[in-house]
Amino acid sequence: MGTQHKYPGFLRSTLLVLAVVCLAPLRGWCQASDEQSRILSLENAWNQAVQQKNTVALQTLLDSRLVYVDYDGKLMDKAEYLASVKSESLHAARIVSESMQVHLYNAVAVVSGVYRENGLKNGKSYLLRERFTDTWVRQGEGWMCVASHSTLTDQ
Repeated sequence: MGTQHKYPGFLRSTLLVLAVVCLAPLRGWCQASDEQSRILSLENAWNQAVQQKNTVALQTLLDSRLVYVDYDGKLMDKAEYLASVKSESLHAARIVSESMQVHLYNAVAVVSGVYRENGLKNGKSYLLRERFTDTWVRQGEGWMCVASHSTLTDQ
């Protein structure tokens, strides 16, 4: 005769509850990880758009009330920032962000990292290395950057 458990339904229920309780934090971590990946891809799209002077793409990434503080301390709104990207005197050959970290706060994400850019400005070679902080806000199903600040660092 096979052995029967006195409380087989109770045992299954208990195991199910334990599985849900133990896996719930992983579910939240996976969702956060998906959002973090999504925001990092937006950061990379921003770099490509600047490099290609694609202000149409930038329109979709940047909030209309953008507050942008450049490495030299210049404060710009969205229109001024887009005009600076279109400048004929600036030709970015390569833009790369590294060491990026995304910190999620519900509908707000703060990204910090290092931004490297090189190219030609007024016909002369330049190389920038900046530490930056970008603030993204969830709007509907997407994200928009509402603030960006950068500071020059040692090459």
